[in-house]
Amino acid sequence: MKTLITDRTLRGLKPAPSGKRTVIWDTAVPGLCVRVTDKGTASFSIMRRLKGKNENPIRRVIGVAWQVPFPAGQPLPFPLAEAREDARAMLLNMSRGIDPKVKEAAQREAEAMAAQETFAAVAEQFIEKHVSKLRTSREVEAAIRRELIPAFGKKPVASITRRDIVHLLEAVVESGRPYVARHLLAYLSKFFVWAIARDRYGIGASPCAGIKAADIAGQLKPRQRVLTDGELTALWQAIAGLSYPVAPFVRLLLLTGQRLREVAEMTWDEVDLDKRLWTIPAERMKAEASHVVPLPPAAVEILASLPRWHGKYVFSTTGGARPIANFSGIKEKVDSFMPGVADWRFHDLRRTMRTGLSASRVPDIVAELCIGHTQKGLHKTYDQHAYLDERRHAFDAWANRLMLIVEPGNASNVIPLAGRV
Repeated sequence: MKTLITDRTLRGLKPAPSGKRTVIWDTAVPGLCVRVTDKGTASFSIMRRLKGKNENPIRRVIGVAWQVPFPAGQPLPFPLAEAREDARAMLLNMSRGIDPKVKEAAQREAEAMAAQETFAAVAEQFIEKHVSKLRTSREVEAAIRRELIPAFGKKPVASITRRDIVHLLEAVVESGRPYVARHLLAYLSKFFVWAIARDRYGIGASPCAGIKAADIAGQLKPRQRVLTDGELTALWQAIAGLSYPVAPFVRLLLLTGQRLREVAEMTWDEVDLDKRLWTIPAERMKAEASHVVPLPPAAVEILASLPRWHGKYVFSTTGGARPIANFSGIKEKVDSFMPGVADWRFHDLRRTMRTGLSASRVPDIVAELCIGHTQKGLHKTYDQHAYLDERRHAFDAWANRLMLIVEPGNASNVIPLAGRV
């Protein structure tokens, strides 16, 4: 049957007789029809031979199917005007020998390929295949998810330009985070080198090439912040009012002088409380060599008081399954209890501890080994002495000095030393 199909026509459709199909051809767009099955399923479709093909006419469905009779008062699931527009485009393709079904499949494949080559998609592969193997994997992954994916996520990775990257870095610097901008440039540079090496994303050259961190973030000035005795006391007293894991975590940072993530990712199997030793495995150390930290009694006391979870991590909010990681949140919490101490960072605690070792007359070679720095030059080649006893004396000396500062009235904090370090 041929007729000018209208919305009234569509709303008046009924299921076809059993074993039959009802087909109504539209006179407005020849080749367009609406078909209704005996189960009451209605749909738009077109039928035509492909140009240049000696085959029977082919039928291609348009839009979505719906059930008839259709409820009164509700909009049709696929508007008639849209069906006619799609039909004209599909019939034009068929007149040129193009099968709409093949074209649609190719378009879906192209869209799927494009989705796989957005920055967000490639960044996920980068995290899985490269970042996850790094010692600093958690830090790098967090920066990518926090800063880079929100900025570039939907853009095809090959379309990201040098201007895009400079614009992002400048915005980060203007927000008062020049060090973050430097790290982001380093992460992006590695990301594009990795992506180009895979030869899968259509990237000819890295957009990071030629971008200098100093031009955007300024010259890197070595930080020299060391907490004063008064600030150490304020910090120690402030965290006394905080619960696990914040208070013991910050105190271990100050007592041991180890790096932020080295302490945060401490596991119970690394610690021997009886021997007062903490052995950090090589894969967690910047120098990629295991590092033994002789624990002073104050550190042992802190560790012995901590809860033991089913998981392996010492400092955790997930029952030991994962280590703590929200360092900015931890610092904000600590800052709220010590408003008088300004412009300090967690790494300043490490520098303060190292300075305290020098003030305790610990030889430089021992002090450097205490904080996990490797020996240089000929010392590295010929001096294989581990200095374990000397380091133990050094940590005990620092713990004595610290406790006399933060708890001067507590005589039990004083550790007798066998001799001068």
